[in-house]
Formats: sequence, C-alpha cells, structure tokens
Amino acid sequence: MAFDIDMIKKVYANVVERVDVAREITGKPLTLAEKILYSHLWDGNPKKAFSRGKDYVNFAPDRIALQDATAQMALLQFMQAGKTKVAVPTTTHCDHLIQAKNGASSDLQSALNTSNEVFNFLESVSNKYGLGFWKPGAGIIHQVVLENYAFPGGMMIGTDSHTVNAGGLGMVAIGVGGADAVDVMAGMAWELKFPKLIGVKLTGKLSGWTAPKDVILKVAGIVSAKGGTGAIVEYFGEGATSMSCTGKGTICNMGAEIGATTSTFGYDESMERYLRATDRSDVADAANKVKDYLTGDTEVYANPEQYFDEVIEINLSELSPLLNGPFTPDLSTKVGSDMTDAANKNDWPLKVEWGLIGSCTNSSYEDLSRASSIAQQAIDKGLKMKSELGINPGSEKVRYTADRDGIIGIFEKLDAKIFTNACGPCIGQWARYEDPKNAPKNSIIHSFNRNFAKRADGNPNTHAFVASPEMVAAVAIAGRLDFNPITDKLINENGEEVMLDEPTGWELPPKGFEVKDDGYLAPEEDGSHVQIAVKNDSERLQLLEPFTPLGNDLTGIKLLIKAHGKCTTDHISMAGPWLRYRGHLDNISNNCLIGAVNAFGMKTNFVKNQLTGEFGGVPDTARAYKAAGIKTIVVGDHNYGEGSSREHAAMEPRHLGVAAVIVKSFARIHETNLKKQGMLGLTFANEADYDLIQEDDTFNFVDLNEFAPNKPLNIEVVHADGSKDTIVVNHTYNEGQIEWYNEGSALNLIKKENA
Repeated sequence: MAFDIDMIKKVYANVVERVDVAREITGKPLTLAEKILYSHLWDGNPKKAFSRGKDYVNFAPDRIALQDATAQMALLQFMQAGKTKVAVPTTTHCDHLIQAKNGASSDLQSALNTSNEVFNFLESVSNKYGLGFWKPGAGIIHQVVLENYAFPGGMMIGTDSHTVNAGGLGMVAIGVGGADAVDVMAGMAWELKFPKLIGVKLTGKLSGWTAPKDVILKVAGIVSAKGGTGAIVEYFGEGATSMSCTGKGTICNMGAEIGATTSTFGYDESMERYLRATDRSDVADAANKVKDYLTGDTEVYANPEQYFDEVIEINLSELSPLLNGPFTPDLSTKVGSDMTDAANKNDWPLKVEWGLIGSCTNSSYEDLSRASSIAQQAIDKGLKMKSELGINPGSEKVRYTADRDGIIGIFEKLDAKIFTNACGPCIGQWARYEDPKNAPKNSIIHSFNRNFAKRADGNPNTHAFVASPEMVAAVAIAGRLDFNPITDKLINENGEEVMLDEPTGWELPPKGFEVKDDGYLAPEEDGSHVQIAVKNDSERLQLLEPFTPLGNDLTGIKLLIKAHGKCTTDHISMAGPWLRYRGHLDNISNNCLIGAVNAFGMKTNFVKNQLTGEFGGVPDTARAYKAAGIKTIVVGDHNYGEGSSREHAAMEPRHLGVAAVIVKSFARIHETNLKKQGMLGLTFANEADYDLIQEDDTFNFVDLNEFAPNKPLNIEVVHADGSKDTIVVNHTYNEGQIEWYNEGSALNLIKKENA
C-alpha cells in the first residue's frame, strides 16, 4: 500500500472538475503539464487562464522531499516558523553526506562516524515535526521518491534540482530552495511563474545500444544548458509510451541540465507496471479511474505546434548512442569516430581511467541489469577491464534485489567498487585523490547528470563524459573514450578478437522487488515531547538569526566580485568537503564564491579589497567590508546560479553583506532563492553594461524607494577616477516578493504572519 494514499485519492477526486473547468476557461484542449498546474491551484478551481512566462501563480503542492545537505538549512528555517507539524507530507533523505572511497560498508560507517551529529539532528527534527525519515544508506532521494511517493498527476517540490526525476511517473516535480519548501511546510502557497511549454515528440523505438539516457543527451545538445529555462518539457508519442517508467525518470532527471522547470510524461502502461511492482497497486487502481486526466489531450498530441511554445521531434529508431561533455552536459558527441575527431581536436585524453554507474539519474534495477549484461560479456569473453569501475545503487530495495538476482556479483567479479546507496561521486563525494587540485589530466565516463569542472573528484583536470549505464560499462571495459561497441573489436586475454553484443536487461525484476530493511523511520504521531539540541560550539550546526532588512537607502556599495563566464551554484557554494557545513551558515560562508573566476585578473578566490588596496579571498574580503558596515554587490554573466537548488548560494552572500546580484541572466531557482533571502536579484537592461563595471567601483541605488513590479531600477556607478555611469537594471519581483525584501526575508514574513 502506498504512503499517503488518502492524499492521492483526494487529488484524483478533484482533478476531473478542475481540469474540465480549466478547459472551459482556456477554451482549448490541455497538455498534461497544464492539467497538473490547473488542478493544483492554491485557490482551488481555476478562475482565469494564465499567461505562460508572465503570470505569477500560487500553487498547492501535494508533498515535499528534502535531502540531508539542504534539509539542514530548510529545517533550521522551519524551526523558526512557529509551526508544530508540517502542513503537507514531507520526507527527509540522508544521501549526500556519504563519501565514496573504499566501498559500501566501510564508507557508510565512516559517514555515521563523521556526520552522526547531523543525522541525529535531522532524525529528531523529522520526528518532532511529522516528517518521514530515510536513514543513511536507504538510498538516493530521487530513486526513493520514485519507488515510494511519486504518483501520476501529482505536484511535488523538493530541495534538490533533480526532484524533476519524479516526472518519470507523471508528476510535475520541481526543485526549489529550502525557503520555498519552508513556505509549503508551514501551510502557505508556493509561487511560480506559469511556465512555458516545450513538447518533445518521440517517434520510433529505442533498440540496440541506444538507451533513454541518449534521448536527454540529444535534447540537451539541441536545447543547450539554458534553453529550457522557464519551461516544462512534456514528452509524448509512441516512443514515449514504449519506454520504461525508470527510463522516463532518467530523461526527466537530466531535464535540470537544460534549465527546465521540470519535465514529465503522460500516464501509461509502463507507469502502471512500475506502480504495481513497487507495491502501489492502490495508486494504479485509483489512477486508472481518471487516466484520461493524467495525460495530455488527444488533440494536443495530434497537433502539438498549436499547443506548445516549441516542439522538438526525435526519431528513437534513428538515435545513436551519445557521450556528452566534458565540462558541460549539453555538448553531444556520437560514439566512435566522431569522438576520436573531437578528442584529438580539443586535446581530450582518450584513455578512460574510471567508469561510474549510478546516481539519481541511472541507478534503477533496469539500469544495473543492462550494464551487468555488458559486464557479464567481459567475463564470458575473457576481456580484462581497462578502467576502474564504480557502482552506486539507487536504493536499498534496488541493491538488495540486484544482489539477490546476481547482478551485483557480476560487477564484483570485475573488481568493481560497490559504493553505498547514495550520491557519492555524482556530487563530489568521492575520495579519489589526496590532493585533487594538483591531480593529473584524465578522462572519466559516468551515467550521472552533471559534469562541471571539479564536480566528481575535485580535480579541475578531470574530463567527465556522460553516457548511458551500458555505454559506461562498454567504454570502461575498452578503456578508450572513442570505443564504439557497435563496430569495434577488442582483444581478449587469449589474443582473440571479440565484439560486445547488444545489452539486454529487465524493465522490472522478474522475481519482484525484495528488501529486508528499506531504511525508513516513521515519525511519532505527537512529537511535541521530542527535544532538539544544537551545541553552541558545534562546527556542523548553527541556529539561525533573522536577516535584517537591507532597506531602501543602498549607497556606497562596493564591488565584491565581477564573475567571468559560467558561475554555477558549485562556483558560488561548492559541495564536496563543504557539505559538512551545510547546517552552519557562518562556517559554510567561508566557501562563498571561491570558485568564481574574477573578471579582473582571471583568478579564482582573489579579489581586491577597496578599503586596503590589498587582494585576498572572496569570503575574507566580504567579511572585511561587513565589519566596516559596508554592503557589497556581485556582478555576473549569463545563467548565473545554474545548477542545483542550493539555497546556501544565496544565504552565504546575504550573510556576508551582499545586498544585490546584477547579472545578464539568472537560472530560475537561484533567482528565487535570492529573493527569498531578502536580496536584490537584478539583470542588466543592456547586457553591454556588464563591461562598464570596473574593479574599484562604488554603487548607489538612486530610486530604490520606488521599488515596484515591472519598474526598472537605476544605479549610479562611480568609478575610481570620479567618472560616473548610470545603468538600468530589470527585475521580476512582484508585490509579495517586494514584501520579502522589505521584511528582510520570506522567512521573516512567515514568522510575522504566524505571530
């Protein structure tokens, strides 16, 4: 039986009327995304048609998921909101704080030894406020959500950008900052600009070496890393219904890499099969009663150009296996000779040192079974592994079942490292090097979603390429980036030429899923007696103090850093070893913007202190300004804040005295996070004004007292020689968000309203 079945049945009880009303109001057939959005309005039945990309809308999500790295700050904030229990079903998942090094058992014990204070805090807060708690080792948040909580037609938010994975089970699932989650946990509406819609029509059928992973790698190559910003991507067509539910999850998961708000598929037989296989026949039965309301209308899919803002068509029968990378997830290269040419042209190392299979993107039973079919061939055909191999199962349920069925044993015969059911290398939790900064240039291949510089192992010289699990296995066996298993032969230990056969696998385990201890702890019905203790001298946890409103008199502001080029949330607030401080705002602020490249000097973590004329690290310089009572400003390029939903990337600058961030364009989640923390997130009205900003500049906001929706602001930029420029900046603040700014943060407003 499913978790929260009564809540799911309530959603289905409302969906028919609300979607019918939405069709009448809009005067047209609806996409799946529109059906879910209109059936989850905060005010109930739709009363007007919303303009895509323009109207801000209040929604009522069905549930929330938190992962341990972001849950710390989210729950620290929720503790300040004056509530006794979360308002919607919420879960906490401990998957980020486990470092991959020696193998599952050893690594899990090491995490328990080093992060027990944090795990105990999360467990006790969850118990007190009514959250379900998934212990360390239980699995990766998004795989666990897909197995237990996702349901067709639902809406959820999560404090991780890959929350979108649940779109594989027909949800609108969106990654948000912790402050957004706190709003909903506290019983308030969740606000989102009504998304644009991108339709992806899939024709044909996957076969041979081509996998669902290749679909999203192809889409990323077409759309680019920011082309999906502000849009929901909806997949449909015969190719969509022919894919497994977990394959759909893989595609939705990596939609975060094109900046999409989320991605989703309509309810179909593969989803029903998955629901029944994961002990949720009650959900499948309920969904079947309203199944026409859990997918796009027939007219929409027949004439998609009339109903989507953009339509992409991909013939799966013609799709080739792809490798995307390095350093960006949207650079696609076909396997084989195309990769040979690209690698030689760009000086990418062709030798592959590691193959890594797993992460929230590709760690299902199907993924492991197809990869193991390639691994078994290496054993049967006498091939010796040329690269090292690492495996991260998605959940204890997947791991236990795969172990029972001999899949894990196949990898172990090839001396693969079986890591904990956790994120591990995908988020930089990989102890590959003693000194990653001085590690050599090399290539790795993985089935993860992100491959930014330093992402997996901290080494800026690691060239990471993204591929399907079966292709990762094949390339790891061959040890060469340009190996094409469709055409290329390998020499086995007997000197014989052999070829790898096409991968095979199971959509679902033939003998069903099985697990002894899935790692779930239910909260007490009444947690009022639960005590939560945070030590004053803790390095890991720190109770929050409310941010002070910045006010309307922002003058004499100094430039902290002008970031050059790509500046992701990894650059603003690094993961890896810094994960240990995710619950301690002051300590983690020591990584603030240390990965950003300063446009003046083109170095990282090296900026000028205008008070002394000396150069130093970004956090130290920011603290010096703050101690002097001077606020600062950050300037950035396009898609600033791309990456995970990491609210620390907004809270750290706020804590260190940054009042405004001015960029050419924002990634959606990060812009919202800045607003939530009471800061100014602004964009250049004229992008060329980015070039006007000089190293010794001082900024004066001349009309902030007139801060209003749709009204640009003017900033006087005073240069060191006394000359001045006035730049115009745009913003997307509405009345409610301006109130966040005026109160100092969204949380301050929640506390005020609860009081």
